[in-house]
Amino acid sequence: MKSKRIGVLMGGLSSEREVSIKTGDAIFDALISRGYDAVKIYVDRDIDRVLRQTPIDLAFLALHGTYGEDGCIQGLLELFGIPYTGSGVLASALAMDKLKAKELFRLHNVPTPPYYNVDARQLDDLEELHGSFGFPAFVKPRRQGSSVGAGKATNLSELRALAEQAARFDKNVLVERFVAGREVTVGVLDGRALGALEIVPKSGVYDYKSKYTKGASEYIFPARLTPTRYKGVMNLAERASRCLGCTGATRVDLLVTEGENEYVLEVNTLPGMTPTSLLPKIAAGSGYDFPALCEAILQSAGNEIMPAEGAFSGESPRAAAGETLRAD
Repeated sequence: MKSKRIGVLMGGLSSEREVSIKTGDAIFDALISRGYDAVKIYVDRDIDRVLRQTPIDLAFLALHGTYGEDGCIQGLLELFGIPYTGSGVLASALAMDKLKAKELFRLHNVPTPPYYNVDARQLDDLEELHGSFGFPAFVKPRRQGSSVGAGKATNLSELRALAEQAARFDKNVLVERFVAGREVTVGVLDGRALGALEIVPKSGVYDYKSKYTKGASEYIFPARLTPTRYKGVMNLAERASRCLGCTGATRVDLLVTEGENEYVLEVNTLPGMTPTSLLPKIAAGSGYDFPALCEAILQSAGNEIMPAEGAFSGESPRAAAGETLRAD
């Protein structure tokens, strides 16, 4: 790997651009500290041209949100024949689409809170659609990350306001039964759960503010669960990641109730990767310091990519990208 040029792709077009840049900077610094040949690549709408002008052998994805975590950039990299970190096109798209992910969870008997989907054009009929679903309910855009545009509704007025807010980020809105329980997140690397971390948001809801405001949440590792429940949560996270076809490093968010129930909320295929992010916190408890975690993710890159017949004539993606540039 150290003979290859690694492009750390960061930024992107989503509302999580600034978070992505912080992730990318941290990954870049970690790779450089371990002696890798790394270069920062800022993703914008001209990313195809940038990749032709900055040939790389492998892409380390530090992107979040739409166009970065949803299979779009993964598809472009496959067209270029460039291996990349994280999940493939389909798994990325499924995990980012909360509705489709929940449908697959149900198909594979992975418990998830009850829900329904609202098209933005149906907002005038929201009261009828909600019916006897009840409150409180949690409202979120169908395809967004970092709890952007999400919130808890305790009555119909709040539900409408939150649905309208969520619709500004996605034309589809997911309404989910609010389940009272502990927020727990599990880090998974190459299909194996590394550990479970408990999140205690001071506001009571782990929303965008709780995630990115210093001191707004407390993090406890390992999660305060009995050995049997801890093992069950780890197993459930592996199942959730596996049923979506995820590879590389993922983070699975769950709710653990006071009874005997655990629910999967979502799977993050490109979780935050600063030294203070949740996945690195979990990995540290399993013996990975931050640079070691970055190396482990790097080693699993490109396991799924299958170049098209005759693509690049067997040459490395870096050389081939250089050829394309000269041909233009």
